[in-house]
Amino acid sequence: MGAGKWIGGILGFMTGGPLGALAGFALGALFDNTTASESANGGTFNNQPEDTASDATGHRNSFLFSMLVMASYIIRADGRIMHSEMEYVRQFLRSNFGEQAVGEGQQILLNLFEERKRMDAQNPNAFRHTIHECGAQIAANLSHEERLQLLSFLAEIARSDGHVSPEEMEALKEVAVCIGLSAREAESLLNLHGDSLEEAYKVLEVSPNATDQELRAAYRRLALKHHPDRVATLGEDVRKAAEEKFQEINNAKERIWKARGMK
Repeated sequence: MGAGKWIGGILGFMTGGPLGALAGFALGALFDNTTASESANGGTFNNQPEDTASDATGHRNSFLFSMLVMASYIIRADGRIMHSEMEYVRQFLRSNFGEQAVGEGQQILLNLFEERKRMDAQNPNAFRHTIHECGAQIAANLSHEERLQLLSFLAEIARSDGHVSPEEMEALKEVAVCIGLSAREAESLLNLHGDSLEEAYKVLEVSPNATDQELRAAYRRLALKHHPDRVATLGEDVRKAAEEKFQEINNAKERIWKARGMK
């Protein structure tokens, strides 16, 4: 399996810290021993000299790996790894990042599941503690808008089997707080694909009792922080996903505006 097109090149901000430690284990199966050793020490995944790879590539790679780390925590939140969830992840990776991402992303997830099993055998809270440390590293290196897009991907995965369990919901909110966001932002993203008025209010992060003026202000805030241009440096595939999310926010806004007779 070739590396370097989806999650290759330099590692960006995950060359060190807890994400770097997980990367050394989780990515090892994808690369030969020499390359894996280099990656664990902040080198490259595709044997390119570090100074030939762009900062943007490293930043994107760190974003993608961070997403998989947090996804491994969400998927196992209810103590099970469902076939439907893994199948959705495969389809999710294929549609958002291309065919190569399917095999590589799945293998990274499986490796992360194994690492969680090994860590928790020694200390039941070890992996959770690592997730919190990774969240702090992500919060320090990704913009608010990039973290929102990462959380949006995680919400999509949580909804994969058509039902978000209470454990998955709590795990998603926990991850949101870990990466410097809020439980309310997680709830907003979980309700994106709903078609009810109640879900629409949750998307806009407001109460149904909000005034028209408060609604307009809330929509403007969401439009600014979720605008696709704010994640454009992460790649066209991520930007396209952000555009779809932005459209869902607009759909929620239109449902409320129509119900209230607002223009």
